[in-house]
Amino acid sequence: MANRPIFLDNQSTTPLDPRVLEAMMPWFSGNFANPHSSEHAMGREAEVAVEAARGEIAALIGADPREIVLTSGATESNNLAIKGAARHALKVEGDRRRVITLASEHKCVLESVRDLAAEGFEPVVLPVGADGLLDLDDLIEALVVPTLLVSVMAVNNETGVIQNVAEIAAVVKEAGALLHVDAAQGVGKIPLDVALGIDLMSITAHKIYGPKGVGALYVRRRPRARIAPLFSGGNQERGLRSGTLSPPLVIGFATACRLAGAEREQDAARIGGLRDQLWAALQRDIPGIRLNGHSSERIAGNLNVMFPDRTAIAVMQAAPDLCVSTGSACSSAEIEPSYVLRAMGLSVAQAQHSLRIGIGRFTSPADIDLAAALIAASDAPISQARMQA
Repeated sequence: MANRPIFLDNQSTTPLDPRVLEAMMPWFSGNFANPHSSEHAMGREAEVAVEAARGEIAALIGADPREIVLTSGATESNNLAIKGAARHALKVEGDRRRVITLASEHKCVLESVRDLAAEGFEPVVLPVGADGLLDLDDLIEALVVPTLLVSVMAVNNETGVIQNVAEIAAVVKEAGALLHVDAAQGVGKIPLDVALGIDLMSITAHKIYGPKGVGALYVRRRPRARIAPLFSGGNQERGLRSGTLSPPLVIGFATACRLAGAEREQDAARIGGLRDQLWAALQRDIPGIRLNGHSSERIAGNLNVMFPDRTAIAVMQAAPDLCVSTGSACSSAEIEPSYVLRAMGLSVAQAQHSLRIGIGRFTSPADIDLAAALIAASDAPISQARMQA
């Protein structure tokens, strides 16, 4: 038995890097001022720190600090990008009403796009292939109809599959549409620069060893990507996102961004080696185990595997000291097959046999060895007939 749980669910969240915590601590009690209270010294100091942090967040994605709108996280950023772009289009009476996304996107993107149908827009949800990738021809065909916005995830939160953002951006720009990229799972793990042709980009701190509860939306300035705010308030964040900012969270986010930029390559190399070590052990000990999603176009830390004769829930129950998941943590209250895997063509039973394993910065080789042993020992077979369902 492990002395502590082995955390291999780094796509749902990541532990707070101690260096991030150290940067945050003085702003909880040393200077607790409101950064919008610039009338006094403590408020001005907090404001200066927040603006310096904004610059560090922007630097990670090649943006101008003035293009960063601070939010509570990726879900808010995705809603603001998609609904904000659509509602601005309504105000200026544009004639583009089509909004395109993929069947494998995060729930908050899919629901945001579908919500727009009630506001007079045309949601279009494109399929993905068995490898989890978009067929560019499908997008080109969908863009024949004048389109307002395309929303595509850089890295899938369940399979770790990396979409070709550069190719997608070129097609979207040719069609005159806006491109929104949900980069919550990709930023800090793969090279991502807004210069690829991205108009709107959502990122969050807690996927890169930062605090929960803070994120950002990149909004291109030149030429300007126009969005409408989602709610009313004190007109903070240039009127696009009202509400008092939390200096500890913003500064922690910025520190996480700086570390991610500096350590991305070494993190990817080490984490990728651990992933390959685990995958080799699982293939050796569990004949017939399969990888879900593209074998190479995926981030270093992700394994999404399908067991031949056991359900993912059975594996998790047999290995309670192993922290893994069956799919999107945001939908974990609903015990149902992953819609992402179903969109890739897996049957209900195959999706139920699939487990997401996420390796991260603080995963050790010993963790990997023990995880491989626990998974291999979790023998809960079911009939092969059910696998064909």
